[in-house]
Amino acid sequence: MKPRAHVVAAVSAIAMAVAVTAGCSSSTSSKTNPSPAGASDRGSTAATATVSGTVTVFAAASLQEAFTTLANQFEAAHPGVKVKLNFGASSALAQQINQGAPADVFASASTKNMSQVSSAGGAASSSNFAKNVMEIAVPPSNPAGVTSVADLARSGVKVALCQSQVPCGSTALAVFAKAKITVKPVTLEPDVKSTLAKVELDEVDAGVVYVTDVRAAGSKVKGIEIPADVNASTDYPIATLTKAANPVAAQAFVAYVLSSAGQSVLTADGFERP
Repeated sequence: MKPRAHVVAAVSAIAMAVAVTAGCSSSTSSKTNPSPAGASDRGSTAATATVSGTVTVFAAASLQEAFTTLANQFEAAHPGVKVKLNFGASSALAQQINQGAPADVFASASTKNMSQVSSAGGAASSSNFAKNVMEIAVPPSNPAGVTSVADLARSGVKVALCQSQVPCGSTALAVFAKAKITVKPVTLEPDVKSTLAKVELDEVDAGVVYVTDVRAAGSKVKGIEIPADVNASTDYPIATLTKAANPVAAQAFVAYVLSSAGQSVLTADGFERP
C-alpha cells in the first residue's frame, strides 16, 4: 500500500505543476485588453531588470504634457532606459506607422486611428487609457466676446479648428452637430497644439481644443466651457506595435501608462478615465 501511496502523491504533484504552468501560459497569451482599473501598479515594477534600451513612442499631440511627465517617471524607474517621444496628429502618426516608420508604442487620441493601424497588422490589441472632452479657447481679453458655442457661428468671429481627419477636428464637428450650428473656420490646423497656438498668438478669436490643452496653456488663453449636453468626447487607446524594435520596453511603458501611477498623471492633466 505504501508504494501505491507514493505513486498517487507523485501523480498529484505532477498534475498540480501542469495546472500551474497552464494557468501561467493562458494569462500571458490572453488577448483580453487590460483596463486601467485592473492594471494596478504591476506595470511600474514588472521586469525592472530586463527593461533596457530605447523605446520610441508615437503619441497624440494632446498628450504632450502628460506623456513627457510619464516618460520622465518611467526612465527614473528603469535606469538606463530612454523614452523617445514623437508627438503629432493621431491620423498622421497612424499613416506614418502604416508606412513603416519605426515605433514601439502608439498612443492615439481616437479609436478610429488605432483601428487603422490594427487593420494593417501594426497592433494586435489596444487598451483605452484616457478620455478627453472639448473646450473653447479664447485670448485672455476675449475680443470677440465669445461666451458660448453658439457664438462661434456669429459672423465676424474668427475660429480656428483642427482638420476634420484629426481627432480634435472630428470631435469639434460632433459638438457643432449637437449644438445645431454651422461654424466657418478661418483656418484648419494639422493638430490641436497648432490650433491652440493660433489663439495664443491672438490670430483668431477662438479655437476649439481639448480641456487638457486649455489647462496646459495656463494664462495664455481663457477657457469657455462647453455644456455637457452638446459637448463631445474622444477615447485614447494605446498599444505595443507588432514591429516594435524593443517589445519588452514597449510593453513595460504601456503597462506603466495603464497603472495607477500613470492614471494619476493623466488625471492631474485634466484627462478623464475611459
